Amino acid sequence: MRNQTGITSFIFQGLTDDPQLQALLFIFLFLTYMLSVTGNLTIITLTLVDPHLKTPMYFFLRNYSFLELSFTTVCIPRFLCHMSTGDYTVTYNACFTQFFFGILFGASEFFLLAAMSYDRYVAICKPLHYTAIINNRVCNQLLLGCWLSGLMIIIPQLGVGLKLEFCDSNIIDYFVCDISPLLEISCSDTQFLDRMVVALAVLTLVITLVLVVLSYAYIVRTILRFPSAQRRKKAFSTCSSHMLVVSMTYGTCIFIYIKPSAKEGVAINRVVSVLATSVAPVMNPFIYTLRNKQVIQAFRDTFKRIVLISKL
Repeated sequence: MRNQTGITSFIFQGLTDDPQLQALLFIFLFLTYMLSVTGNLTIITLTLVDPHLKTPMYFFLRNYSFLELSFTTVCIPRFLCHMSTGDYTVTYNACFTQFFFGILFGASEFFLLAAMSYDRYVAICKPLHYTAIINNRVCNQLLLGCWLSGLMIIIPQLGVGLKLEFCDSNIIDYFVCDISPLLEISCSDTQFLDRMVVALAVLTLVITLVLVVLSYAYIVRTILRFPSAQRRKKAFSTCSSHMLVVSMTYGTCIFIYIKPSAKEGVAINRVVSVLATSVAPVMNPFIYTLRNKQVIQAFRDTFKRIVLISKL
């Protein structure tokens, strides 16, 4: 990476200057991060070791947990380190590295949510052909497509972003390296990059949201045709967790990106960004596990095996 203006570091302003609020914020972010790590690692471990969870649905859930864990790890630990030391300085290369992986993991999540919706569509609308359609090869192809889509979203932004010039200020009015606060302090003409960021964000939202809505439209239509009320309830329960996560994820992202410009959105989106990077990765594991009897049973079985092994 090459900085054309000689700036070698940036300084975060953080979220607040109040010492008491900083202490509360540190405790809050630390606890939510530890819960996120514990919850997502639990899902990853269970879906790897339990034979009953060796299905495409849990394959996608495992990878979604990995993306959630990676996304929050990109954002939160560095900010916690800044708060604990009082040094909010970040190098130029570290800043753009955080920006790259943050957008890569975040964008890949949306495409993976669309893939998970397609998996539920096939499972409910075409149950007799499910194993033939959603096999290991297709699962790996869908996962690869999600990662490649994430790369296609971040690479154009990174390529243009690395050419930004910073003349007078290196103070980022934010708590992580994101393109919007970088555009705010750049002395380059940012109109093209600003439009590119919004266009790629909207493109990601539209493509994935259309796929999700279409999948669930067919799912709901199929479920409503079931003659048995118990069968309808069971079918809805298999999709409810995913629908709740989809609603939270899209709602947060739409709030962040549907704004007049990058400069006007930084201050408004701080709270939402904190929730997206800390609370959402905590909520998602519990949403999927507390409403899923198979995962709960797998956790009990694994816990019993660990206890038995420890007694030997």
